[in-house]
Amino acid sequence: MSSRARVLLLNAALGPLDYRVPHGMRVEHGSIVVAPLGPRQIVGVVWEEDRFPDVESVGDNRLRNLLEVVDAPPLPEPLRRLIEWTADYYLSPPAAVLRMALSSMSALEGARTVIEYRATGAMPERMTEQRAQALERIGERQGLIRELAMIGGVSDAVIRGLIKQDIFEPVEVSVDTPFPMPDPDHAPPALSEAQRAAAGQMADAVRAADFAPFLLDGVTGSGKTEVYFEAIAAAIRADRQVLVLLPEIALTEPFLERFEKRFGCVPVNWHSGLRQSERRRAWRAIASGQAQVVVGARSALFLPYPKLGLIIVDEAHEASFKQEDGVHYHARDVAVMRGLIEKFPVVLASATPAIETRHQVELGRYAEIKLPSRFGGAEMPDIHGINLLTDPPERGRWIAPPLVQAIDETMARGEQSLLFLNRRGYAPLTLCRHCGYRFQCPNCTAWMVEHRLTHRLACHHCGHVIPAPRRCPECKEEDSLVACGPGVERIADEVKALWPQARTAIATSDTLWSPARAAEFVKSVEGGDVDIIIGTQLVTKGYHFPNLTLVGVIDADLGLEGGDLRAAERTFQQVMQVAGRAGRGEKPGHVFIQTRMPESEVIQSLIDADPERFYAVETENRRRANAPPFGRFAAIIVSSEDADEAAQTARLIGKSAPVIEGMRVYGPAPAPLAVLRGRHRHRLLIHASRQVDIQAAIREWLGNLAWKSGTRVAVDVDPYSFM
Repeated sequence: MSSRARVLLLNAALGPLDYRVPHGMRVEHGSIVVAPLGPRQIVGVVWEEDRFPDVESVGDNRLRNLLEVVDAPPLPEPLRRLIEWTADYYLSPPAAVLRMALSSMSALEGARTVIEYRATGAMPERMTEQRAQALERIGERQGLIRELAMIGGVSDAVIRGLIKQDIFEPVEVSVDTPFPMPDPDHAPPALSEAQRAAAGQMADAVRAADFAPFLLDGVTGSGKTEVYFEAIAAAIRADRQVLVLLPEIALTEPFLERFEKRFGCVPVNWHSGLRQSERRRAWRAIASGQAQVVVGARSALFLPYPKLGLIIVDEAHEASFKQEDGVHYHARDVAVMRGLIEKFPVVLASATPAIETRHQVELGRYAEIKLPSRFGGAEMPDIHGINLLTDPPERGRWIAPPLVQAIDETMARGEQSLLFLNRRGYAPLTLCRHCGYRFQCPNCTAWMVEHRLTHRLACHHCGHVIPAPRRCPECKEEDSLVACGPGVERIADEVKALWPQARTAIATSDTLWSPARAAEFVKSVEGGDVDIIIGTQLVTKGYHFPNLTLVGVIDADLGLEGGDLRAAERTFQQVMQVAGRAGRGEKPGHVFIQTRMPESEVIQSLIDADPERFYAVETENRRRANAPPFGRFAAIIVSSEDADEAAQTARLIGKSAPVIEGMRVYGPAPAPLAVLRGRHRHRLLIHASRQVDIQAAIREWLGNLAWKSGTRVAVDVDPYSFM
């Protein structure tokens, strides 16, 4: 390598900068380095000069020296190409994408050791009851003083006393202890003929070690997880790394249990809930290639795997795979691109695939593997519609009489029920019946949601919380506040009133905020400790409860109202997924869908259990509107703490919009959420045909404009949120 290096620093406001490589320092492309930036020291990665041709070179006499090379493997060349592609496609600074690859700064601090202790076999001069207990329980185990004390059931002082007498000896161990290796032959499952054929097709693709995108389209309960486990087994045998992406942190724990049963150990975890030490250990194991199988959230996609051989995107239709802050990327699409760059298979698994994914199958770009029936002879549930216009609930109630009767019958049989409503809290709106005052978030254009379990009002957009008041802040009237509309907590109250003997569980992100809480919930349901579950979209996917035979959807058409251009598809996916929780065991399942829009194409397709009909109609609607996948959308979001400044910048961008054939610009207009986290927001929507290079158009358009530093302008390519 030459005596100079081009470094991409972890500073989104800067492009790559040139530095001098001091004598004796060895760097290569991908090396993680520490470089001076003014008075600061900042981490960066050495990059190829020709990848940033527009960067002006600096004379050798003006270069500053690199300070050090970090003790970590260099970022692989394919990962650097993926970072470039993501930055280019989603119009984000390359440094912002790079930061996701270097997301554990403690992992860059080099190898760390700690002192652990183990028994020498000697006996203390004076044996006490506590010392005897500690030695007996600890045995040959090794650990930190605190860990040994917990194992022995004694205080730290007892262990320290034994160390002073050389009963325990110190052992220096690395913090980055290796993870256990999964065994592909540990407990192979008994697969059906259709499952074996599907598994074989994917395993063959893994062994071929070439790009091969698959849509694994199986009905709920068809055993998609068991099938792609065999592809994972093939990758382990080939000594390749595997990444499994899950849409929700709450799904991690059930997945880990299933994985351990199949492969004999848990995979490496990666999500926001990890402690710093856990993230460090995971990152270094992944970067060294020691971590064989990684399961995580979308952020795991950019980690530096040196020998990645397979990506599984589970529940690939999920909107949560689209990141809404920072880099607005979609993990499903970036996963496919990583497979293309690094030449390995990518499996998109879903019972309700996105229309974009199905379109890729129709074009012949993705191979489709179908699992049309449930495993082990289980049947798909019967689906019944309840027209709330002709068969409404009793006054002050939300559960219609036919659903009440169905729950009665289910309870009598000793089976479990699930009531689904995608609305957290007790009620979406609280107002004063005396003066009409409504509780609105001070930071957002949104109502405060009442949560009676925690006695508070909360904003679901910014997290602002206030105690639930007894009197109206406006007219000071006491006990005048009334809840409007239902949330899951209100449905839970109704359930307790109707079935006081029933054991209930509320499953939302408020109650299942960690993998441990989710695991506790799963165990209680599987153990038969719950009769009725009341849940949000959190329970629509991934869970398998054999004794759950009834699903009731409280407001099936809730998502069809509003400004979501994907409302029909999302509603269909959500309700189909939650319907799929019923009858997954030996007992038949039943689903009741409450609706005020029985004539809607979405609702009709759900009641008739005819997904092909829905997909045909929705695809044709998209084609006529030239909407994705047939056309392109992009959004420009302008935000500022100053309302006038946000409006002026949005107007400036709107007036400067280029005139390009096949591209139209709508707006600017105040966003549906006009204020979010204290920032005033305006949006522009760009609609273009596939032939238009929308990224180049936006790049040139915004590149010629300037706005105040307090104003943010974000670009969302292929948006999933229109709020």
